[in-house]
Amino acid sequence: MSRAEDISTALLAQMLDAGAQRVTPDVLQPAETLLDLYGEDIRARAYVTHDPALGEMMLRPDFTVPVVQAHMADGAEPARYAYAGAVFRKQSATRAREYLQVGYEVFAREHPEQADAEVFALFARLLDGYPTRPVTGDMGIVKAAVAGLSTTERRRAALLRHIWRPKRFRALLERMRGQGPLAADRAGLVDRLRAAPVKELIAAAGPHLGLRGADEITARVMTLLEDAEAVPIPEDQAQALDALLSLSAPAQDALAQMRAMGWDAITPALDRLAARLEALDAAGIDTETLPFEASFGRTTMEYYDGFVFGFIARDDLPPVASGGRYDALTAVLGHGRSIPAVGGVIRPDTLAGLEGAG
Repeated sequence: MSRAEDISTALLAQMLDAGAQRVTPDVLQPAETLLDLYGEDIRARAYVTHDPALGEMMLRPDFTVPVVQAHMADGAEPARYAYAGAVFRKQSATRAREYLQVGYEVFAREHPEQADAEVFALFARLLDGYPTRPVTGDMGIVKAAVAGLSTTERRRAALLRHIWRPKRFRALLERMRGQGPLAADRAGLVDRLRAAPVKELIAAAGPHLGLRGADEITARVMTLLEDAEAVPIPEDQAQALDALLSLSAPAQDALAQMRAMGWDAITPALDRLAARLEALDAAGIDTETLPFEASFGRTTMEYYDGFVFGFIARDDLPPVASGGRYDALTAVLGHGRSIPAVGGVIRPDTLAGLEGAG
């Protein structure tokens, strides 16, 4: 047995001692339903194959989604699960394509902030002695800020869709506030579209190529025109969003700074953060020094919608451990049922490489 497997066994035993039930999702998972839930990064790195009887399948790239799917199929009752096993992702030549994950998931209807604190405190205890640094964030605050912008519903939806792609998000925000090269390019395009009826433009373009029909092209043109007529996002709101996304400070400090923004749209999310920090303090975590980064989590799993956390060993490596809250995912997989949920995973292979470095 390898050192990573030894670590995996020990971590799993401690998670079971914490009250979890062991589960073991199948290595081969149905791809059609699950791939859309992972987000762009994992979709691009999943190993997908076609089974003549089962259809499109994939090697599991992660445990959380299959665990949630199985739990919601059996009901939406409170539960704690732990698991250990291999996951599979396409990687660069320097990284393993098959590696171990050990994870802990909590489904609890009452006191979600206490569940957040339970998971984080457990991981902090399990990783004590390893040379890692914790970081926390909250996708709920970021999403609330975007949802509160004074702009069209279509624009808010586009920004929310691209929260996990920071460069694309930044380009969209600059255009919607009337700045940057995309804004100028869009203005020129709209002027050309307004110069003639859409049908004439399509006819003048020559032979039709591609999969989009004339109706789809027309609808897209109308969307462009509607967006061009939208009033730019108020500059004070855009600057407030910039300040929020760049915020990095100890958690209690960060909460105070965000409160000082006076932004009504994020107040409920900040109240949840305050309750979480209180629960973390009660669990033995010093939130006066606990790092908080508002943008943390924006390049990972797209199913996180609240508290997010990671334990980092080196900036050039993936987090040793990561996790967060994914309430909306249970609703998507629950077919009418839902339950608040939070969890995370640890990478034993990375921990094995860190031993002796602390």
